[in-house]
Amino acid sequence: MEIRYLRLIKAIVEEGSITRAMAVLHLSQSALSYQLKEAELQVGTQVFYRRNKKLILTPVGKKLYATANNVLKELDHADAEIKRMVNGDVGVIRISTECYTSYHWLPAVLKKFKAEFPNVEIEIVFEATHHPIPKLLAGELDLAITSNPEQAEQIEFIQLFTDEMLAIVSRKHPWAKRSFVTAEDFQDVVLIIHSLPLDTVSIFRTQLRPKGIEPKKLIVLPLTEASIELVKADMGVIVLANWALQPYINEAITAVKINPEGFFRQQYIARIREREYPIYFDYFIKFLREEIKIGSHE
Repeated sequence: MEIRYLRLIKAIVEEGSITRAMAVLHLSQSALSYQLKEAELQVGTQVFYRRNKKLILTPVGKKLYATANNVLKELDHADAEIKRMVNGDVGVIRISTECYTSYHWLPAVLKKFKAEFPNVEIEIVFEATHHPIPKLLAGELDLAITSNPEQAEQIEFIQLFTDEMLAIVSRKHPWAKRSFVTAEDFQDVVLIIHSLPLDTVSIFRTQLRPKGIEPKKLIVLPLTEASIELVKADMGVIVLANWALQPYINEAITAVKINPEGFFRQQYIARIREREYPIYFDYFIKFLREEIKIGSHE
């Protein structure tokens, strides 16, 4: 079986949907469906059962998926080794995010990346936090992590993952017994945020400002731990990503869904579209996606 078919099967299983697999493989729906049909013709049987628009691995599909994991892991490792031998990769990656909590992912990524590319330095540009896109455009960054894909033709936005944003409140708070809250509810609370300007804060940019809603009071506090202590004391509410709040959920605080359908935020990594990046950038993005997926429990 061709390697591209193994990558196709692996992407469909691990991304959980055709749409996400399309984005990872950079294929249209028709191209993906055609390749899947070709793969099944090669093995002579179905790889997936089609059940209510979902794809479920057949016994043959399970065997191929296990094979794909082993084969592709070895190929990727060999590919990295060969590229280092040929290119002698030496360089630097300057990166920043729009939120300090996003740096939570980086230590594990750096450890894995340095094992593969020991001669490439990772420089975290903390002063670009909260406004990474202008710094990227100014040439002061190589990569930027953002949830706000600004309309800039010269920037390519690569999807990393989607996380759910939840309201964190004291168990004494009136919201604690509710199944969800809406944007309108925020006008009656003290809202704690990590940083300014407000257009970098997801809850403001996508939920409150479009409806002209302002909280009763705003507290700007960069440290998540300190913010959680205020929430425990019932002195305000904070909105955090589901992966970010896991270490803090306890008997004193709880998480409440925002909107009946939930409030979801797409994370991207941004880079200059026309720039030719060395191969180690692609590996850094790959490792970042893998680590974030583990950390966000996708």
